[in-house]
Amino acid sequence: MAAQSGFSPTGPKIGVIDFYGLHKVSEAAVRQALGVHEGDALPRSKGATEEHLDSIPGVVEAHLEAVCCDEGRMILYVGIEEKGAAHFDIRDAPDGDADLPQEVADMYRKLEQTSPASSREDLTKGYGLSANPDARAIQEQFVPIAKRYTGELRHVLRDSSDEDQRAIAVYVLGYAPDRTSVINDLQYAMKDADPGVRANAAHALKAMAVYARLHPEEHLRIEPTWFVEMLNSLSWADRNQAVDMLLTLTDNHDESTLEQIRERAITSLAEMARWKALSHALPAFLLLGRVAGLPDQQVQEAWNRGDREAVIEQALNKRKK
Repeated sequence: MAAQSGFSPTGPKIGVIDFYGLHKVSEAAVRQALGVHEGDALPRSKGATEEHLDSIPGVVEAHLEAVCCDEGRMILYVGIEEKGAAHFDIRDAPDGDADLPQEVADMYRKLEQTSPASSREDLTKGYGLSANPDARAIQEQFVPIAKRYTGELRHVLRDSSDEDQRAIAVYVLGYAPDRTSVINDLQYAMKDADPGVRANAAHALKAMAVYARLHPEEHLRIEPTWFVEMLNSLSWADRNQAVDMLLTLTDNHDESTLEQIRERAITSLAEMARWKALSHALPAFLLLGRVAGLPDQQVQEAWNRGDREAVIEQALNKRKK
């Protein structure tokens, strides 16, 4: 399912409205300020609606994301950051004028024209390789390109005001043959002001995490910290990318990562596991089961029975202990 940054009041109707970040502010107050209900069209203005939600006492900032689709209808996610709540801090966008090398920009545009966004990828090489053979051939060319222009790509990431240029730079850095040398760059990009840059960084780090699991002899270490913090993001997309990565990092039930989640983001993860759209709730629920210390099979069986709350409460109680 794809998130939509802009809303179209003439598009599909809202099938589900779901919330996250509500701990002190009531859902009823947010629904009243939101001004739309299930079955209605999306709000006419995303920005104006967010500003209206910001005016609710106790709300620091609100964020809306419309996601397509649940049985042909939109899912509207309403993220709320309350005063004093956990906060995922992102940097201000840089204001420099660094530009990508023309070869990099041209190759990336060629990839965009070749590969559909939904194309499946093999991550076992430590970078994405599309199932589309034409796209895969282009992606393989990024390996020597990333090596040749590593310095320029780093410069664009840190000193370009153009978010598209930064997003391309991060994408191509993920193909650098010396993976260890660019991990810090990719983790730096995890706190970029632009969601597209953050998404590309998360994808590149996930590919490296898959490679690291298959090649333990290389001692490649992906730190979970920013992904744990990202579970508290105001962005629905950020939260889902964080869960996806943390499922990879805890595939062997790594206790240090699970403990970080318990300490820093257990409440956010629990509310995601309660989301109404089952395809969105399931990954968070599986991760929460690991946080609770349960075997994956037992967690899946609880899901199949519709017994979400038992696992969620067990995870929350484990943190209290």
